[in-house]
Amino acid sequence: MTITAATLRTLHRLHLQLTDLRDRLRRGPRQITIREENVAARQVDLETARETEKQVRLLADRKQLDLKSSEQRLVDWGLKLNSCSSNKEFQALKEQIAAAEMANSVLSDEILEAFERIDQLGEKVRQAESTVEMTQKELDKVRSRIDAAADSIRGDIERLAADLQQAESSLPSDFRTDYNRVIHAKGADGLAEAEESVCTGCGQKITTNMQSELLLSKPVFCKSCGRLLYLPE
Repeated sequence: MTITAATLRTLHRLHLQLTDLRDRLRRGPRQITIREENVAARQVDLETARETEKQVRLLADRKQLDLKSSEQRLVDWGLKLNSCSSNKEFQALKEQIAAAEMANSVLSDEILEAFERIDQLGEKVRQAESTVEMTQKELDKVRSRIDAAADSIRGDIERLAADLQQAESSLPSDFRTDYNRVIHAKGADGLAEAEESVCTGCGQKITTNMQSELLLSKPVFCKSCGRLLYLPE
C-alpha cells in the first residue's frame, strides 16, 4: 500500500482550510451575540437613567404641591391675624406663620436642587440614548458584514469539501479505516509533516525505519501523538 506525500499534503491543506472556514463561520454568530448583549446592556442603562429622572421629577412635583398648599395656608393664617381675640392667640399664630415661612424657604431650596438634578439626569438620558443608538448601528453593521461573509464562506466550504472528498477517494481502501480514525479523533491535526525526521505536530523525533517508510510512500503514524505523517515538499 502506497500513499504519496503529495496526496497527504493536499489532504492536510484541505482539512486546515476547512477547519479555518468553519471556525470563521462559527465565530460570526458569537460576534453578533456579544454585540446584541452590549446593546441590551446599554438599553438597561438607558431605562435606569429614564427611571431615575422620572422619580426625581415626581419628587419635585410633590414638593411644588406641598409648597403651594403651604403658601395657601399662610394666606389663610394672615387673614386670621386680624380676627384674633387675644394677644396670646395673635402671638401663637405669628409664630406658626414664621415657622411655616422658614419651612417654605427650605422647601423652595429643595425644589431648586431637584430641578438642577433633573437637568443633570436629562443630560445622562440623552447620553444613554446616544450610546444605545451607536451600539445598535454597530450591531447592524457587524450583522450585515457577517451575514454577507457567511454566504461566501459557505460557498468556499462547499467547494473545499468537494475537493476533499475527491482527494480522499484516491486513498487505498485498506487504509481508509486508519485514516478516518485519526481524522475523526484529531480533525485537521490528524496529519503533520515529518521535517528533518521530526514530527512537527508534537516535536518528537521519528525512527530511521519510519523515515525509510515515508520515503517509500508507506503510511506512517507518529508513535508519540498518533498523527499521520508525510514528508515536506
